[in-house]
Amino acid sequence: MPVFSRLATSHALAKHLAKGVTSIMAAGALLSVSQLAQAEEPRYNQISLRAEVSQDVQRDRMQVTLYTEQQGTDPAKLAAEITKALNEGVEAARKVSGVEISQGGRNSFPLYDDKRQSITAWRERGELHLQSSDFASLSRLTADLLGTLKMGGMTFTVSDETRKKSEDTLLKEAVNAFKARAQLATEALGGSGYKLVNLNLITNNVSGPMPMMRMKAMAYAESAPSQEIEAGTSAVSITADGVIEVQTP
Repeated sequence: MPVFSRLATSHALAKHLAKGVTSIMAAGALLSVSQLAQAEEPRYNQISLRAEVSQDVQRDRMQVTLYTEQQGTDPAKLAAEITKALNEGVEAARKVSGVEISQGGRNSFPLYDDKRQSITAWRERGELHLQSSDFASLSRLTADLLGTLKMGGMTFTVSDETRKKSEDTLLKEAVNAFKARAQLATEALGGSGYKLVNLNLITNNVSGPMPMMRMKAMAYAESAPSQEIEAGTSAVSITADGVIEVQTP
């Protein structure tokens, strides 16, 4: 075959292949645009819904804050006395099974004369935190320690283990409550069904009324009695917050 003919044939073939590639690229571009349009296609009949379920859970964790506060002219001696009182409290608490001990805040500050020109004394305060699930043991320990320490506060909470068990139970109930509300909304709009667009499960913990504590003048008695305690309950709840898309006939 003449050289000129072979060149002409090669040129025609290259031109044909180029057109094919251009067609494929154009088809791919159209497909991408079509997919993008489909992805960005607006959705209709979307409804935001919320359902909440809750459960009262007995508080099973007791926390007590004890403190000692003293005043003196010698700050070093004062600090030693505060340390001694706190250490005695820690030693007594370590003997009671199931009681967790942690050091609280501690601070010292000067007291001035009327003109606030010179320091006349020092005041120091130290705290000790105790907590346990055994209310009776911690109550007796607290009463015993009130001979040398004072009570700064008493609170009750739901333990992490108890809260998790309650949340696990409520989770299914929250989802079922959301599904029931979604079905009601679908029927109200005359829809044939619905799709779940998104769903968020949110845990909420709400404290109940403050517990009742009968102190019986324990801060002033030489041998203070154990207090009678009603720990109360806390409300644990889960909210199902989501969006559905109602399908119409």
